[in-house]
Amino acid sequence: MGADVQLASEAGCHLNSGCGFPAPGLGEFDFKPIFSVGGVDFTKPMLLSIICALLVVGFFWAAFAKPKLLPGKLQLVGEIGYDFVKRSIVLETIGKKGEKYVPMLVSMFFFVWIMNIMSIVPFAQFPVMSRIAFPVGLAAIVWVTYMGLTFKKHGFVGGLKNLCWPSGIPGWVMFILVPIEFFSNIFVRPFTLAVRAFANMFAGHLLIVVFSVASWYLLSPSIGALYGSVSFVVAVGLTAFELLVQFLQAYIFVMLASSYIAGALEEAH
Repeated sequence: MGADVQLASEAGCHLNSGCGFPAPGLGEFDFKPIFSVGGVDFTKPMLLSIICALLVVGFFWAAFAKPKLLPGKLQLVGEIGYDFVKRSIVLETIGKKGEKYVPMLVSMFFFVWIMNIMSIVPFAQFPVMSRIAFPVGLAAIVWVTYMGLTFKKHGFVGGLKNLCWPSGIPGWVMFILVPIEFFSNIFVRPFTLAVRAFANMFAGHLLIVVFSVASWYLLSPSIGALYGSVSFVVAVGLTAFELLVQFLQAYIFVMLASSYIAGALEEAH
């Protein structure tokens, strides 16, 4: 949890202790720097992101460093995860042309998923994707890939046409539709891709913290204990639900990235 949860428990702040409810807020997402280099603060979310990257790289390295015809347990798990993203997301969305983008999208899926899972890992207890810089960085990678493939495939004029000029639309509608398509494809897509991943993790973490703090605050030899137990059950239920959301957000992020790549690779109409 964040600093508010720890301070509440350390101070013994309960319903009957005379202190108000220590409502969690944006402070739950701010961390003191572990160290600073040249004015740049290295914080807990940055450390967790590096750990997540190492976990993903380390797992697939260990799983496929010495692949066998009859896979062991680690290789089998790696193959299942790789094939899931490849067949259920990439090939379903892009088709055969998506083969070359599978490694990037598999890496992105598991990186996002593990960063989300950090919210329920003891001592970490923070979803890295709830800090907007991380989904923005990943969305920027997707956007650069999308733009690069669009103009590489179609050229400058053809790329602009691919982005702004839908096929099968009457010409008199185009003066309205072209600016909308241009703004949507070039600006709105990366923005919504980042915000969707950020907002779900932000809201989910804050809800879990609120009910966890409430469980501690209401813990007292009074009727508050009943409300506290209900709050604790809700916190556990939200944590279980968050496990599903964490997976779905990684799935949706990579599915949208795949759909953008598919659009960039479409033949001109």
